[in-house]
Amino acid sequence: MRPGRAAQSSTEAQPAAQALARGMRLPRFSSTVVLSLLIVQTGILVFLVSRQMPSSPAGRGEHVHVLVLSSWRSGSSFVGQLFSQHPDVFYLMEPAWHVWDALSQASAPALHMAVRDLIRSVFLCDMDVFDAYLPWRRNISDLFQWAVSRALCSPPVCDAFARGNISSEEVCKPLCATRPFGLAQEACSSYSHVVLKEVRFFNLQVLYPLLSDPALNLRIVHLVRDPRAVLRSREQTAKALARDNGIVLGTNGTWVEADPRLRVVSEVCRSHVRIAEVALHKPPPFLQDRYRLVRYEDLARDPLTVIRELYAFTGLGLTPQLQTWIYNITHGSGPGARREAFKTTSRDALSVSQAWRHTLPFAKIRRVQELCAGALQLLGYRPVHSELEQRDLSLDLLLPRGMDSFKWASSTDKQPES
Repeated sequence: MRPGRAAQSSTEAQPAAQALARGMRLPRFSSTVVLSLLIVQTGILVFLVSRQMPSSPAGRGEHVHVLVLSSWRSGSSFVGQLFSQHPDVFYLMEPAWHVWDALSQASAPALHMAVRDLIRSVFLCDMDVFDAYLPWRRNISDLFQWAVSRALCSPPVCDAFARGNISSEEVCKPLCATRPFGLAQEACSSYSHVVLKEVRFFNLQVLYPLLSDPALNLRIVHLVRDPRAVLRSREQTAKALARDNGIVLGTNGTWVEADPRLRVVSEVCRSHVRIAEVALHKPPPFLQDRYRLVRYEDLARDPLTVIRELYAFTGLGLTPQLQTWIYNITHGSGPGARREAFKTTSRDALSVSQAWRHTLPFAKIRRVQELCAGALQLLGYRPVHSELEQRDLSLDLLLPRGMDSFKWASSTDKQPES
């Protein structure tokens, strides 16, 4: 087993990092020890990146980096696939999952720097950054949710699909799982666009170094969803989210499956407000033309129009093959089975966006609306005041703000009235 370079750099951090990566049960550490380990690790990663950064095959004007910034159960896997299936895109789904997996006793804010540094390295196609979290890595299948990336199922990684074809996770897995890990870096360097989907950032300020980094040409797609729909989806996948819930709530490694006080949903709402308020109302100059907020419900209602705008925003074109695939994937039958919760399958996108109105008890809806009142107002979601309004699908709960309301706003523009 070959230890990672970052783990080798500290004899004290090595046993803990390797044990965490192997999933061994460790005694609880104090927050001071966890943060000290994190600082050492992050410093090593920064040093390695600055010392040996792989050259990009394209210049700044050609190579585009896109961060799909969202939260759990907000349609981000679907949006990720809209980018992943594009023939010009190298895509990874939640690469920072490995950071949270290795350092699950820390809190989300404490892990922000490590997550950001990993994201930067992957944008630059430096896959050695995974040494700190996957010291045993050998195959492409060591990456979290690798098979949803068309680029990892296509040459030069694997021949399961031609680069211009729509890929399938089910077909890719048996054919490509044992391909060498190092091919991911080769593949990444061969694309004009690198797109990463991530759910582990809770403010925009932590991304400022990436936005002002001359080595990156970063665009941020901020995907949000009605908090009431998020709650309904989270309840269906509670077990799968238990570890991440604990990190969000800072429980020092304790998993949290049941969340009757809706603390995680509340924190997600606050994070969306923090990000959107800065981007829309108080943007720094380097954010100009580099941020776009998208509501999942707008995408569900008019997927082709929204994806054309997102492609234009990120410098991509919509091919006829992609247009057909997007139409088919959003015009299926029903909201999808529970076993497909983490898969992108053909569904009725509009039915998915409205499913919470049929299933959530009104008492829960009222509580979410109280906790997420600021998010509902800022993002354009109308509250309901009775179960009758909840069930009345003729009552449109999506306020018609339009895409122009969510583009980058100049700091000299007049602020919208509340």
